Amino acid sequence: MPVIRLESAADPRVADYVALSDAALRQRTDPARGLYIAESSKVLRRALAAGHVPRSFFLAEKWLDGLADVLRAHPDVPAFVGSPGVLEEITGFHLHRGALAAMNRPEPRDPASLLAGARRIAVLEDIVDHTNLGAIFRSAAGLGFDAVLVTPRSADPLYRRSIRVSMGTVFQVPWARLDAWPEGLGLLHEHGFTVAAMELTDDAVPIDVLAAENPQRLALILGTEGAGVSPAALAGADRTVLVPMRPGVDSLNVAAASAVAFWELRAR
Repeated sequence: MPVIRLESAADPRVADYVALSDAALRQRTDPARGLYIAESSKVLRRALAAGHVPRSFFLAEKWLDGLADVLRAHPDVPAFVGSPGVLEEITGFHLHRGALAAMNRPEPRDPASLLAGARRIAVLEDIVDHTNLGAIFRSAAGLGFDAVLVTPRSADPLYRRSIRVSMGTVFQVPWARLDAWPEGLGLLHEHGFTVAAMELTDDAVPIDVLAAENPQRLALILGTEGAGVSPAALAGADRTVLVPMRPGVDSLNVAAASAVAFWELRAR
């Protein structure tokens, strides 16, 4: 196994891991460099199982034995090992979830290719919080939605926090980024989807009403935190739905609402 022991945080060979705690920086640089960071042993194993290709591994020495099988399976991929202090100086935070891996980003998917055999699609409109994004992917994976489309201004599903919160399910659920929005609504209609927006409007119906109709193909739009689904998307949707709430509470967090909606609207 090509284990490389780090003596200094200035080692240029670990540039992929520098300043991981700077979210704004990494969201700009990682896609441009064609990489993403898989954080924790469980997540990197799921990435590898999905066929993603590692650039390198990065871990404290105490995790070597637990990942020996992974390192043996990738004999040409360097594994950088260092003291907790050196690793923290490089990344900007204390590593306590095992190993990291710098992974090559897979080629972007064509949104149309995801729609061919799908019955249930989630459309994430300008979801910018990585925790919410990851939680929505985890619900989609667990509750039977076939694919996820993200709008141009949504957060990166392959940012390390999104991956971690999703427990690696971003590697299981097919997803693609739309080139334009709300123009992307046309693609959904062309493929025969009923488009429902989840929003508190005067004409919104409870989700169990739509669930009882069991549309053959359904795309559910979830709007940005705070503002909700945009007026343009509402205008292009066929239906508006909501989760009925008890008096005194307007709505759920978008991630919690997605879990309720995915369960209720699953294909039957």
